Amino acid sequence: MATTALNQPVPRTGHPATAARDATRGFLHRATQVRPPARPENADGVLLVVAELVTNAIRHTDGPCTLHLELHRDHLEICVTDTSPHPPRPRRPHTDGTGGWGWLLINHLTTRVRIEPAPGGGKTICAHSPW
Repeated sequence: MATTALNQPVPRTGHPATAARDATRGFLHRATQVRPPARPENADGVLLVVAELVTNAIRHTDGPCTLHLELHRDHLEICVTDTSPHPPRPRRPHTDGTGGWGWLLINHLTTRVRIEPAPGGGKTICAHSPW
């Protein structure tokens, strides 16, 4: 299988989550040409996970973040690297709009999540999404 991957810095200014979703849509289009998803809604799950991971990286760190997407034989890998060495802290979801749903959503939409130290500091959160 041809390698289908994306490595892209995410801008901190403007609309970072929108920029990441747009880049992801382009990647998903190319991935579909290599191998269509098992279920059409898998692409929507990837877009949600990307938006959550990027939004959290921008919200909870001061430095840049990078988006990496890669199509594998049985899944699509979504990785976001940021400058904070601290892992996400799950919190109880709130129905008043103050958050707490992101980490729950990420873990629900993916089959595996791992957190690794990033070279030079920070961390990389990688999630495997069905494809």
